[in-house]
Amino acid sequence: MTDTDYQAVLEEVAADIAPRIGQGRPAGYIPALADVDPRRFGMALADVDGQVYGVGDWGEPFSTQSITKVFTLALALAHGGHNLWQHVGREPSGNPFNSLVQLEYENGIPRNPFINAGALVVTDRLLGMTGDARGALLEFLRAESGNEAVDFAPHVAESEAAHGERNAALAYFMASCGNMLNPVPAVLDHYFWQCSIEMSCGDLALAGRFLARHGLRADGSRLLSSSEAKQVNAIMLTCGTYDAAGNFAYRVGLPGKSGIGGGIIAVLPGYATLCVWSPGLDEHGNSVAGVAALDRFTTLTGLSVF
Repeated sequence: MTDTDYQAVLEEVAADIAPRIGQGRPAGYIPALADVDPRRFGMALADVDGQVYGVGDWGEPFSTQSITKVFTLALALAHGGHNLWQHVGREPSGNPFNSLVQLEYENGIPRNPFINAGALVVTDRLLGMTGDARGALLEFLRAESGNEAVDFAPHVAESEAAHGERNAALAYFMASCGNMLNPVPAVLDHYFWQCSIEMSCGDLALAGRFLARHGLRADGSRLLSSSEAKQVNAIMLTCGTYDAAGNFAYRVGLPGKSGIGGGIIAVLPGYATLCVWSPGLDEHGNSVAGVAALDRFTTLTGLSVF
């Protein structure tokens, strides 16, 4: 284990990247997210033993959005979804997260589970395995974070559904290619509700500890094999930050998954899981201050997967 003073590092990170806080713009195409103050910033770290450190607004719940795709993927694999990879790839897309282009060329098989099309396939499989994809996800996040107050935000789910034409197009196209098992409206409903879950940086850092603990849950039971946890981390590194994953790996050097709510979860296998939140996004949909903070963290500590 490292003897790094995590609290001191987080405080130094927050001070160093302060000029970046407020840069970028909140996601404007989902009205429920557009009015969030871009000057908010929080960062938390949960080590493998469950000790949590934080700075700024690290206890403030925010809209997790695409961060939940990590957890639905892990749950689908944990429920025996090993044939999942016949229906979704593991390669970076190089295109925006809601792009239709590659689906047409590749017969309805999404490039990876973290673009919207791939996440819809994962939700479809998890729905088939559990009968309640959104409920299974919420139960897992509450258990791993230790926070029973973690919940959906109905107004966000409703806002996403009201502006979800592109996701519907992706899902129906994949259904036309035979790559959806459940009725598209049901899959979309579970998907929108999953994205609406609100959690704090502290909650998410704790919930993601299984990825730093090589697949072990908070209670010591095994969610994923060590190999499966490695695979999820690898896909996060190569595909977790939309079409800017290469730059994120270059700057930060950790597996990460961002969401358009301004959050990013990042994993330091064997040591800790981090989460940072600041709503101002860059042109790729990643938090400007969040990427800067994780960059600064790995620079200061020398801790990365490289």
